[in-house]
Amino acid sequence: MPIQPTTTRISLALQGGGAHGAFTWGVLDALLEQGKFSFDGISGTSAGAMNAVCLAHGLMTDGRDGARDALERFWLAIADSALFQTNGDGTSSMSPALKMMLQWTNHLSPEQLNPFDLNPLRDIVEAQFDFARLRKASPVKLFIAATHANSGKLRVFHNHEMSADALLASACLPTIHRTIYIDDQPYWDGGYSANPAIFPLCYQCETPDILLVLLTPLRYTETPDTADQIRERLRELAFNSTFLREMRMFAHLREQISPSRLPTWLLERLPGTALERRLARLRFHAISAEHFLGELPADSKLAVSRPFFEKLRDEGRAHAKRWLEGNRNEVGRTSTLDLGKLFY
Repeated sequence: MPIQPTTTRISLALQGGGAHGAFTWGVLDALLEQGKFSFDGISGTSAGAMNAVCLAHGLMTDGRDGARDALERFWLAIADSALFQTNGDGTSSMSPALKMMLQWTNHLSPEQLNPFDLNPLRDIVEAQFDFARLRKASPVKLFIAATHANSGKLRVFHNHEMSADALLASACLPTIHRTIYIDDQPYWDGGYSANPAIFPLCYQCETPDILLVLLTPLRYTETPDTADQIRERLRELAFNSTFLREMRMFAHLREQISPSRLPTWLLERLPGTALERRLARLRFHAISAEHFLGELPADSKLAVSRPFFEKLRDEGRAHAKRWLEGNRNEVGRTSTLDLGKLFY
């Protein structure tokens, strides 16, 4: 009988970033096409949550090909249903109509701007995902982040809690979208409290390999000087601060546990608590888009068109292929992301 190819099991941490989430579509498409990895858990926020559910739902219905199809259907449906289209030439600029509407968000609430509660995203999510089946038969562990609007606390929705409302809560920008209520509790975008949450992948998944797909630059090359640029930078820093704090915590804990950089197989045999051994054996990897996405205008996160999404997808595929060429054989053996150099 033919020998079945083996796969390395990894978990995924998918950042949010509005339209830039189409870059993650391309990354996942390349990983699925290459076929070396299987997936244990997926943590996602906002657009990252959408990609996470696309991946899980597609794997559940038709394996890798189903996951690739689900991602494509979702992103093209978003492009085709947008109320405010861009010029359709593949540029990253918002449409003039959307820019005008965003100016009104400084003075009007979502209820006043959208009294009929029109939400194309809800229509797409409810049409494309069978949440009842996903709650029972998801082949991966899902961790979808949202923020409790009245406390700022992180709320992570698990497989048995998957619903259209949970997914929409993770992507609810309160100046644009109406607050999402789940069990009478108000939720906003998960990026305010985790973008994305890493700890569930550490504590509730078996594989020690975690691949981060990063959409927000860890460092910027220029300092903003206009009022609009400063406001946008403040939003970006707010959405990235919780992720950076969590990753610094992991870097610090791992340094305290294994200052001598001993190999994983030996760390697993050293005395200590189960938590210490689990933290010590974690292996982090990252595919980052900061050099590409960092050059796009800040408002491109709200630019919607097929050509722009396809451009982002193609860039994501290219970044993933380059990462695979250099790192695919290291995953499952060692970290390819040095947290110490990254966060200190």
